[in-house]
Amino acid sequence: MARWLKKGRDTNEIRKNDAEVRTIVEGILADIAARGDAAVHELSARFDHWERQDFRLTDQEIRDCISEVSSRDIEDIKFAQEQVRNFAIAQKESLHEIEVEPLPGVILGHRILPVRSVGCYVPGGKYPMVASAHMSVVTAKVAGVGHIATCAPPFQNRPAAAIVAAQHLAGADVIYCLGGVQALGAMALGTETIPAVDMLVGPGNAYVAEAKRQLFGRVGIDLFAGPTETLVIADDTADPEVCATDLLGQAEHGPDSPAILLTNSQTLAQQTLVEVERLLQILPTANNAAKAWAGYGEVIVCDDEAEMVREADRIASEHVQVMTRDPDYFLTHMKNYGSLFLGPRTNVAYGDKVIGTNHTLPTRKAARYTGGLWVGKFLKTCTYQKVLTDEATVKVGAYASRLCMLEGFVGHAEQANIRLRRFGHLNVPYGSAAP
Repeated sequence: MARWLKKGRDTNEIRKNDAEVRTIVEGILADIAARGDAAVHELSARFDHWERQDFRLTDQEIRDCISEVSSRDIEDIKFAQEQVRNFAIAQKESLHEIEVEPLPGVILGHRILPVRSVGCYVPGGKYPMVASAHMSVVTAKVAGVGHIATCAPPFQNRPAAAIVAAQHLAGADVIYCLGGVQALGAMALGTETIPAVDMLVGPGNAYVAEAKRQLFGRVGIDLFAGPTETLVIADDTADPEVCATDLLGQAEHGPDSPAILLTNSQTLAQQTLVEVERLLQILPTANNAAKAWAGYGEVIVCDDEAEMVREADRIASEHVQVMTRDPDYFLTHMKNYGSLFLGPRTNVAYGDKVIGTNHTLPTRKAARYTGGLWVGKFLKTCTYQKVLTDEATVKVGAYASRLCMLEGFVGHAEQANIRLRRFGHLNVPYGSAAP
């Protein structure tokens, strides 16, 4: 039976906070819908202390930002984007349009079409999240999206030069320096100066995730990608310092980032707890990491690997780092996760920044029903049908007529019946099922 050596915050307290976030976001989005640009400007000034006449960066401003980034950093950005691009291309090449003839004279098929316009959110209030530009913009570009707009908040009261460079190099068509719910609301709802898009993608804090949830339906979204989560699965072969480092490496994202150790070794669990406290004394980002660990950190001890799998699937974490004798056991048996990092030689930071898989991943247990952002999220599978012969429409029409009448849809049945009369020269009385 699983045992907790450390638990996080009470779930009722978390639900209360979630309700407060929902209310705040609802009010912000309603304000943007009602007042457009005026609301966006006021919200940006209030939350980011950032105001300018036009949030869209000019070509000169983009060039100036790029000139501030060192040549080494530019090369690193290009390398990371190439890895993301290569993986996205391979994913797209695995998708195929189809056309089949299940009955003589009946043609069914689907086309794979890109979304027309996408708004990519790049977080950057606390840290300039350069990598999020690669993950969303590069992947959308590979998918063939026609128009890509990006929003990122100001960093230290100005556009974050590295983020702007990454957005531009990735292929963004329009770059806005605008953050938070006001950015999501402006891109989804449209304002006098910011055209509405068809889809929103990208990670963010709890407010950004909630904004996407509330906007879903008016626009498409990739998934609910809120505060970062990490789950470390380890046994007695793992190094407790590495476990602690991997937990705190993701906890530094913010004070509401869950970090959980799942192990079948009581000794490793206790040693990792000691290492976490030691590292918090020297980690430069300990202010965020310590709050996340105190409020959302957990240590769970299981009896065996099978129980570890059950607990891991219950948790359904965004990131899962596996450091055990046989990491592939978890690859084979786990079902609920955003992305797996197998073995001590890889880690979540590789996936976050450079290795090529997408770092926009499901949080808050959404991994139970969806994977992360990938090229397919920007593509629509759109079906079509053709009936080529009189014989085929008569065959299908007779079934359709009877099935429609079974449900009481007389008008539906008549769509079939009129074709039976026209193409099959059958005497089907109006409002009747086909014989």
